[in-house]
Amino acid sequence: MIPIAEPCLGDEELKNVVDAVKSGWISSKGEFIEEFEGGFARYCGVKYGIASSNGTVALHLALKALGIDKGNEVMVPDLTFIATANAVTYCNAKPVFVDSHPEYWCIDPEKMEENITPNTKAIIPVHVYGHPCDMDAIIDIAEDHGLYVIEDAAEAHGAEYKGRKVGSFGDVSCFSFYGNKIITTGEGGMCLTDNEELRENMRALRDHAMSSNKRYWHDVIGFNYRMTNMQAAIGVAQLTKISKFIGKKRQIAGWYREGLEDLASHGLITLHPEMSWAKCVYWMYSILVEDGFGINRDELIRLLEKKGIDTRPFFYPVHVLPPYKTDEDTLNIARTLSLKGLNLPSSPTLEKNEIEYIVETCIKMIE
Repeated sequence: MIPIAEPCLGDEELKNVVDAVKSGWISSKGEFIEEFEGGFARYCGVKYGIASSNGTVALHLALKALGIDKGNEVMVPDLTFIATANAVTYCNAKPVFVDSHPEYWCIDPEKMEENITPNTKAIIPVHVYGHPCDMDAIIDIAEDHGLYVIEDAAEAHGAEYKGRKVGSFGDVSCFSFYGNKIITTGEGGMCLTDNEELRENMRALRDHAMSSNKRYWHDVIGFNYRMTNMQAAIGVAQLTKISKFIGKKRQIAGWYREGLEDLASHGLITLHPEMSWAKCVYWMYSILVEDGFGINRDELIRLLEKKGIDTRPFFYPVHVLPPYKTDEDTLNIARTLSLKGLNLPSSPTLEKNEIEYIVETCIKMIE
């Protein structure tokens, strides 16, 4: 089976983990944590990094540090992994779902204004499948209405908007380092910010909100959202390879694009977009299987699996899932993308002959 994604780990990661174990610092203190926080923040062009135990809690941490609470509303894309909405709900706030842009699949800024109410406090743009959102438009809306911006960049390490890395635009940005992400710590996440006060607030909340000058004193309720030194040790090694991983991801995307362009030219599929203002990192190389040609997306998934090719459907629109079920009829782009979207194998370990096999198999089944 050609996997949909797998981590790329080597001797450097193993050495760092061994060093962490030998140091005795295997929990939430140790030299690798600050090294990883500082290194990843510099890579993204941001001042401060606050490592966390995973990407979901990074979102929750950011929202709590910004004071999002009961009665507040936060705009999130309808097409995203459910963690984005759940983090809002953890704060007793209300996620408000916004439809996707038909060209590049991320949250559509033109649909935001109609969703703003006096209770709206923040926007969480998600850089879906490695493609940046239109950050200029989103920042303009946020400034006009006094809203916070929390970038969900879990799928987009190293992606760029107009030459600037995602994660450097919002009040806070949040990343995941789960095992299938561009760089990984197994589990793990990070918040980035240029705001020193926010940084200190998030650092405190991540560690039970313990007072910095009075041990075991807690003025507010905090969380145990810390990353371990062993996880950070892996992250430090992974960060030295991130440019190589992204280069390979983009090479794989080029192989797919070249191999599948004939299907696309005949309207059988839509290829993964990359807008002129974007550098996509293709966390997952994704296509849309168009209607009316004898095979749908779900049938193609089953047939590819029989040929040893692992794939994934797109996320469900969050508004159709039981915890958030609504009868909303203005989220049609997200619904359409979800029904047609397919993630193809995208590991940096893949070689050209494997991509050619996947492409040839897709062509035989779709044509």
